[in-house]
Amino acid sequence: MLVVKILPVYLLSLLLSLFSLQIAAQNERTQYPFFLSNHTYFETNFSYVNYHFSNLQMESGYHAESIHIPHTGVRLIIYGYRFNKYLSAQLSYMRPVLWVQYRNVNGDHISHSMPTNVAGVTLKSQVPLKGKFSVYGEVGLGIITRTGFNFNNTPVVKNANYLTFLLSGGIEYRLNNQLNARAGYGWSPAYTKANNPATIFFSGGLAYTLHKLSEASIRENQNSGFIFPANLIQVGYTSNILGYSVNNFFSNTVFPIFWGGDVEVSKGISVHYQRNIFHGRKLFSLDLGTSFSYWKSKIKKDDFYTVSLFPLFRFTAFHWRMTDLYFNYSVAGPTYISKTRIDNIKTGKNFTFQDFMGMGIYAGKKREINAEIRILHYSNGDLFPDNNGVKVPLTFNMGFTF
Repeated sequence: MLVVKILPVYLLSLLLSLFSLQIAAQNERTQYPFFLSNHTYFETNFSYVNYHFSNLQMESGYHAESIHIPHTGVRLIIYGYRFNKYLSAQLSYMRPVLWVQYRNVNGDHISHSMPTNVAGVTLKSQVPLKGKFSVYGEVGLGIITRTGFNFNNTPVVKNANYLTFLLSGGIEYRLNNQLNARAGYGWSPAYTKANNPATIFFSGGLAYTLHKLSEASIRENQNSGFIFPANLIQVGYTSNILGYSVNNFFSNTVFPIFWGGDVEVSKGISVHYQRNIFHGRKLFSLDLGTSFSYWKSKIKKDDFYTVSLFPLFRFTAFHWRMTDLYFNYSVAGPTYISKTRIDNIKTGKNFTFQDFMGMGIYAGKKREINAEIRILHYSNGDLFPDNNGVKVPLTFNMGFTF
């Protein structure tokens, strides 16, 4: 309980410390910030994922006619940092494209999905070979999540969520100064307490390394004549008076670009602070932010609050003499949520993620006035077995910059 109580304070303190470090370390916002330096890389891999799920994972008295195990998956290095040419640290996430299916359990003629995924924190050691080739080994900790299913509230396959080891190794080829091609093999052991089999994966993909902008690019960004406000404070009001059609449109289209949620918010208020840490010449800018929000659910009128840190990607599509119009998108902002059961729906743990997308304007000679409309979503990204998301309808924000 003590950890739950101090977590919001910790999140806010962490963000304030980050902003202080950012301000002290970088006077110019037209160069990449310190955590997106020459040592930073991101990676996308297609994977062949294999795990021997069977009737052994089912509770006594249940039997599936067949078990379909899709093997095609994706593995992302969400953030990689290279300490030197031999050692790196990585945050990773891996899941199959389609979930495991238990079919026709005890003759019910239904396919039951069983989501599984692996998140990891690892150290990677790399040794150069002749020419552009190198070999690497990876070791660290992973969180494996398995979301089971029930019959009439009776578990058939139980949930599993546990900490384990991740090991992998492979070969790498340097295509150019920014792109590397990689292929490797990885393994995580079976866990008998949760009756979960070992996870084996083969993966291959591309890693992209960021590099600091040149002095010419920095000067071009600085002398563009466009205004990118350094700080923004917003106050927001949320209401479902217009329904959830905007949320549903962006989550239910053929190519969904946002998420819905089983819990629906009816109204709320929020306060946001954003600090711009990078901007390009005209279009792109990157902010870091924090927010405190108070919500009330639609069905049982449960009240709860959230405290979030978040990155924000802003695309300023139009610059006019007194007004700028932008679109923004924020994903995977670490969040503390005060309740884990809302409207009698389990949403997971007190740790979750905040996502939002919207559009707005900066107005005034120095772009000192802000107005914005957005939709939000909270879920834990399947880090925990219960992951029923929270859907937040249209939120109207007013703010000022300095």
